Amino acid sequence: MALAEVPNLLPALPEIVLALGALALLLYGSIRGETSAKTVHTGAVLVLILATLAILAVPTGSVTTFGGAFVLDGFARFAKALTFIAAAISLVMARGWFEAEKLEKFEFPILILLATTGMGMMISANDLIALYMGLELMSLSLYVVAAINRDNLRSTEAGLKYFVLGALSSGMLLYGASLVYGFTGATSFAGIGRVISGIDGTLPLGLVFGLVFLMAGFAFKISAVPFHMWTPDVYEGAPTPVTAFFAAAPKMAAMAMLVRALSDAFGDAQGAWQQIVVFIAIASMLLGAFAAIGQRNIKRLLAYSSIGHMGFALVGLAAANQEGVQGVLVYMAIYMATSLGAFAMVLSMRTSSGMVEEVQDLAGLSKTQPLTAFFFAMLMFSLAGIPPLAGFFAKYVVFVAAIKSGLYLFAVVGVLASVVGCYYYLRIVKLMYFDEPAQTFQPMARELSIILGASAVVALGFIFMIGAVMQAAETAARSLF
Repeated sequence: MALAEVPNLLPALPEIVLALGALALLLYGSIRGETSAKTVHTGAVLVLILATLAILAVPTGSVTTFGGAFVLDGFARFAKALTFIAAAISLVMARGWFEAEKLEKFEFPILILLATTGMGMMISANDLIALYMGLELMSLSLYVVAAINRDNLRSTEAGLKYFVLGALSSGMLLYGASLVYGFTGATSFAGIGRVISGIDGTLPLGLVFGLVFLMAGFAFKISAVPFHMWTPDVYEGAPTPVTAFFAAAPKMAAMAMLVRALSDAFGDAQGAWQQIVVFIAIASMLLGAFAAIGQRNIKRLLAYSSIGHMGFALVGLAAANQEGVQGVLVYMAIYMATSLGAFAMVLSMRTSSGMVEEVQDLAGLSKTQPLTAFFFAMLMFSLAGIPPLAGFFAKYVVFVAAIKSGLYLFAVVGVLASVVGCYYYLRIVKLMYFDEPAQTFQPMARELSIILGASAVVALGFIFMIGAVMQAAETAARSLF
């Protein structure tokens, strides 16, 4: 191959770091066996930190490679940094749980690295084929980690459900991509956009069907209604550290993938996809608000909460403008920070007889662990959207974007859903502060207490950070428009 034909690998440096790190750790783990689990775990966290730093090593501006199929711009940098940090924090939280359960496996952190590599490719994908390759690399790794506890019936059931439904959604997405290619003759987002911009009047029916199937695949990955059915069962059945990872990094990557695909490839077909986004956003907000009320398992409750929050994030996307995308990025950053803190609390719910997962087990926590209860209460208030915490600003920016786009009724429905959702968050606070202690938890591990505290500080002090976060999100969103 001539030197001129070699693609520029610098834009893909973060993914190369992750892939090479995963292969090196896999080789080390295979040689050393299960005794290498702790070293591999630590090495995986370092690789994720190195990959995050590698994002900064690439020159600023929009850089493409692999024939334009892979792009690194401001949007990708913002989303990748959040995704890699979330993956690293998830691994830090997981280590103590695997030690306590005597389930240390060196394969787990390697699978997380490979999944994160796929997420990076999804975020930077500028072509339907590249998008699908990244999506499958992420999904195949996630199917395995969901069932990593092979001796646990719930874990293996969760892995099987996720695999079957995930394969169905991938097939729908691939079918949609094939229809889009058939009607446009292009797989690159730029090529699809040029064809759509040249169509006078309504889109061909086949192209609309392709867009619908693509949206179905995207909705599954962000667990939006009506493709949310896997979320409560997988969240409850998968090991808690895996659930914490699912709640943060893949959601950020999948949302970024959805935003780029609709903005770059289907920007001129806004009338076709905006209706779909509005529908799944309203359905997700309402189902997340009402279905969580009756949940008794904390992980199932957080699963329905996640469905609702994806609906709120989609409010910004439905605005279909730069301010809306900025709102989506701010919302996902805040949701990621608060959900990781919430799962740090769930991971610390351990008594002398083992892990507990019922909401009722939090009763009286303020009397036995007052600081922990305060931090967790702040996260619940933030997720509920109580001012002046971070969650309030997250909802504010997406609702303002929707109102500026004339989606008044949409914004009203979102506010009402948010009010309903307050019930189950405030119920947890009431249990912690007004009920008698049900049982005493073991002391929280240091890394979990640090993550919980840091998450609560972000929720409490976001009013002082909002300028910097909004500026970074604006810069990222501008690169798409």
